[in-house]
Amino acid sequence: MQQTVNGKTIGLIQGDLTELAVDAIVNAANAHLVLGGGVAGAIRMKGGPSIQEECDRIGGSTVGQAVITCGGNLKARHVIHAVGPRYGEGDEDRKLENATLNSLRRATENSLESIAFPAISTGIFGFPIERCALIMLASIRSFLEKEKTSLKQVLLCLWTKRDFDIFAQALQSQMSESGPT
Repeated sequence: MQQTVNGKTIGLIQGDLTELAVDAIVNAANAHLVLGGGVAGAIRMKGGPSIQEECDRIGGSTVGQAVITCGGNLKARHVIHAVGPRYGEGDEDRKLENATLNSLRRATENSLESIAFPAISTGIFGFPIERCALIMLASIRSFLEKEKTSLKQVLLCLWTKRDFDIFAQALQSQMSESGPT
């Protein structure tokens, strides 16, 4: 399923983020940029030690921000580490929006054409997937409508069919509200 915004594609796929051949994948990161479990653990396992070494040199980030590293042994050339909010910490919607927008900004600053996101903060950080889908999709759409960007394709890669279906419903709803672009 996909939507076109200003000649750029927002697409949904179900699968393994670490297997995508895009310019950058987004890591749902913690503020210390330690590649532990979940998406980050898969990136560490498949990407090799160079990604963590680069994260260690950066030293950390704050909630809502994003930093970029190499992609190591991944098919993606880069990893953008977006620090999403923990559910219950306060102001989570704005922080998730900022993590999404700052990831898109890092991609644009590095002249990247394709990026793939997971559902940020919905794993151990406990953010509700339905809310995440609405916020991330609206943020991406707004960015593509308003910002000058090198990006041509923005993917959301969902691990489970349930997560894919939730994002698909949110995208369909967004398409119905906004009409064709």
